[in-house]
Amino acid sequence: MKVLSLCSLLIGSSLLGAATPPVETEPVTVVVSSLVSSTSTVKLYFYNTPEGFLKSGKWAFSKTVKPEGKREFTLPVELPKGEWAVAITQDLNNNDKIDKNFIGIPTEPYAFSNNVRPTVAAPNFNECKFTVEGPGKVVSIVLKD
Repeated sequence: MKVLSLCSLLIGSSLLGAATPPVETEPVTVVVSSLVSSTSTVKLYFYNTPEGFLKSGKWAFSKTVKPEGKREFTLPVELPKGEWAVAITQDLNNNDKIDKNFIGIPTEPYAFSNNVRPTVAAPNFNECKFTVEGPGKVVSIVLKD
């Protein structure tokens, strides 16, 4: 009897999950220019909440791009409608982390959506956010060295 109840619960749960409508996404093009290196990996971190912005592991998703000898690249992504922000780093020494100085300021190139250029503190989500409302959104970011 316990096995039958467990099977019913599992089947019911999977049917409920199947009834969840898919999230609608829109095509967004991210254009990154002024790369410091044409060979070092670039990482893009996509955030959709202010609470997790710039916190390690709190991004909605990330992408890694190899510039393949170029100083600019275009990255097509599909994003759900709403507010988004992007943070970018270029790992010049390919150690798979963003290197920082003794007070925590990155020593490798970085950039943010809206080309926000922080001077004293890291920017917040609202400064960097853009809205995805329909197809054709282009986000252009110039990397800072």
